Amino acid sequence: MGPLRVISVFLDLILVCLMFAPCGARDLDSSYVTCGSLVKLLNTRHSVRLHSHDVKYGSGSGQQSVTGVDLADDANSYWHIRGKPDKVCQRGEPIRCGQAIRITHMKTGRNLHSHHFSSPLSNHQEVSAFGENGEGDYLDVWSVQCSATYWERDDVVRFKHVATEVFLSVTGEQYGQPIRGQREVHGMPSSNQHNYWKVMEGVFIQPSSDPVRHDEL
Repeated sequence: MGPLRVISVFLDLILVCLMFAPCGARDLDSSYVTCGSLVKLLNTRHSVRLHSHDVKYGSGSGQQSVTGVDLADDANSYWHIRGKPDKVCQRGEPIRCGQAIRITHMKTGRNLHSHHFSSPLSNHQEVSAFGENGEGDYLDVWSVQCSATYWERDDVVRFKHVATEVFLSVTGEQYGQPIRGQREVHGMPSSNQHNYWKVMEGVFIQPSSDPVRHDEL
């Protein structure tokens, strides 16, 4: 079992524990999204959460698909906030606006990724999940676009793909089988209302402290 898989399993256990028991966590108040946190991300224009699963695209790259879902309580919508490959993010450190990060799918250990393939429905740039045990390549890096100094939990933000400069977006196209009703997630070259995201449910890592669960269900 790789080191990232151990971390993923550990965070999964924390999440389950916090759902069903106090777990001794302190009621800490922090307004920032931090390195190591486990979050769900909501597209505010279309009210769907960023989601993935072990279902491959039938066209384009053939990599693991990334979609948007309406359900708030799907465990496949949790993502781990991490530093980029050449710069480790200190656990519990607030994410700065403009900082380059990786967004890793908790269940499969693959990173949010984009590249010059066309998306299957809208013909925008494909967004996929790529890598093994959290390790992929330079196309897994995204910049957090926000207006303050740090990424605040209550703020809406954009995610700009560092290598190709597209924005993580949803424009409403829906898939058929085997993922009927899920929305296409893709990259768009311009910033607009379709690429705003907001943190919803999550386990937020604090510096030298217990994780704190934030739930807006």
